[in-house]
Amino acid sequence: MYLCRRFYFARVCAYAKSMEYKYINKIDSPADLKKIPVEKLPKVCAELRDFIIEALSKNPGHLASSLGAIELTVALHYVFDTPNDKLVWDVGHQAYAHKILTGRRDRFHTNRQFKGLAPFTNPAESDYDAFIAGHASNSISAALGLDIANSKLKKLSRNVVAIIGDGAMTGGLAFEGLNNTSMDKNNLLIVLNDNNMAIDPLKGGFTQYLVDLTTSETYNRWRWKLYQLAVKLHIMNEEKRQRIVRRNNNWKAALSKQPSNIFTGLNIRYFGPTDGHDVVGLVRILNEIKNHRGPKVLHIITKKGKGYAPAENDQTVWHAPGEFNVANGERLTANSPDVPLWQEVFGETLLDLAKRNEKIVGITPAMPSGCSMSIMQKEIPDRVFDVGIAEGHAVTFSAGLAKAGMVPYCNVYSTFLQRAYDNIVHDVALQNLHVVFCIDRAGIVGNDGATHHGLLDLAYLRPIPNMQICAPRTAEDLKQMLTLAETLEGPVAIRYPRGRTPNLDILRSRDVEYGKGIQLRDGKDIAVLTIGAIGNPMSEAIEASGLNIAHYDMRWLKPLDEEILHEVGRHFKTIVTAEDGMIAGGLGSAVLEWMADHGYSPRVVRLGVHDQFVEHGSTKELYHMLQLDKEGLLCALLSLAPEK
Repeated sequence: MYLCRRFYFARVCAYAKSMEYKYINKIDSPADLKKIPVEKLPKVCAELRDFIIEALSKNPGHLASSLGAIELTVALHYVFDTPNDKLVWDVGHQAYAHKILTGRRDRFHTNRQFKGLAPFTNPAESDYDAFIAGHASNSISAALGLDIANSKLKKLSRNVVAIIGDGAMTGGLAFEGLNNTSMDKNNLLIVLNDNNMAIDPLKGGFTQYLVDLTTSETYNRWRWKLYQLAVKLHIMNEEKRQRIVRRNNNWKAALSKQPSNIFTGLNIRYFGPTDGHDVVGLVRILNEIKNHRGPKVLHIITKKGKGYAPAENDQTVWHAPGEFNVANGERLTANSPDVPLWQEVFGETLLDLAKRNEKIVGITPAMPSGCSMSIMQKEIPDRVFDVGIAEGHAVTFSAGLAKAGMVPYCNVYSTFLQRAYDNIVHDVALQNLHVVFCIDRAGIVGNDGATHHGLLDLAYLRPIPNMQICAPRTAEDLKQMLTLAETLEGPVAIRYPRGRTPNLDILRSRDVEYGKGIQLRDGKDIAVLTIGAIGNPMSEAIEASGLNIAHYDMRWLKPLDEEILHEVGRHFKTIVTAEDGMIAGGLGSAVLEWMADHGYSPRVVRLGVHDQFVEHGSTKELYHMLQLDKEGLLCALLSLAPEK
């Protein structure tokens, strides 16, 4: 009932606010946007900004990034012929204005909600979403593929634009894409949305003059004619053209007193930096460079949270602030139970360990606050390394630290650790290096959806030789696993979920031993084996079932507790496994394999996530949908009740 009232209230507020919008209420597609005179576009941007702030104050999402990209979004849709032309957004945090302008305004109140709009761009949702977004740094590679395919398929009228932020530019994939862009024939436009780490600081009026000159339609028309004439006279070829591009880039750098950058070094035409909040200026520049031959970069300077003072002043907090009061910027946080978040347990424990052992260091790929490594970073800053959005580097950097005798605790969200798989195998496990992988956000994470759920880690880590894998059921388990991991040899993976730890008062927690599980409940009819936090709703389901069920918390996926497995193999005809991950390759698969290898033949029922990508919604809604909450687990147990 509460959710229904809240949903109705949000709809009423959205409708009331919508009556005030003169421009965006009439925009159902970019074609409608193009009917508005260019000098009125700042008013369109102002309305979009108000609309997003109002909507996100009641239905939380990624605020600061989207506010910073409004003028750019309007300019792109005003200039380019979308969806025929393709816009490839990196990450997708900044794409809310894009959704609103492309026919999703009336459904925007459902953004990130169960069965509502996707949290990021998704081609399954709209033709205007050219490529999936969610993980950083993929836009340049994907956009280059689209552009070259257009050329091969003779779709020469199509433009392709990659929009990437300065944070995502720290990812290795972005640099790989840039390198390929510099080598292969293409007409890709890369827009670098720089809201923090300026590659080239904006310096005075002469810099803007150079932007005006080099993007001038007349300048570039004559430039192209001269190039074509030189080719016909056989005094120009591709090698000479690249030398000229490099010379021109050096000339611009010298005149503007700015150093060369990676783009100029790769012979990619570079325009900027320019004001990313001047929508009229962006329209002019984009119109003048969109049909230039060859790859090009437009570097714009923006401010995260632009137009809303609280978001401008604290960009980290307002990246995803939750519900808030628009008028005063007060964040409306619900009263939390007196139990810590999983990541807070990690952060406090890591600090305690690091104080006792000077060899311990922390590594995070751009998530110190999210994973709570900021706790150690505040007290021992010289032993915490935030390496940027570069998960592969984070892992190999950790391997180097371990090789030299340090004890690195490398904290990566489960879904992002997927990006570093080869680094785990080749650089860590192959050398049996002592790297402790602290895998945050394991299992269902909620409203960020399919790109962010941590459902694959148990399955993709288990086959790796030397890898040791455990998962805590309680906060105390996590503390002890982090402490035990310090004393082990080789790579150790500790995976734990998002959200608050369970109430310790109602849980029985015992010391964590290496490779050993614990029996939580005795029984004779069915044996239930769980790993990690799913053991808690399973305990509740077992108690509610009234069945004679034995429950074991395995704690370790690798090595498995063979003593427990022999016990259940000898005494039970039915075994149930439960995990908050994919059932293919996880705990259930490991138990099945072990039973077959050791001559046992019980019926093994595996509970977990089947062969699917899970949509977005609250964790409560999604676990219910997957039948992995108390109610779903109870139904599964009751269906296995022995006949009397």
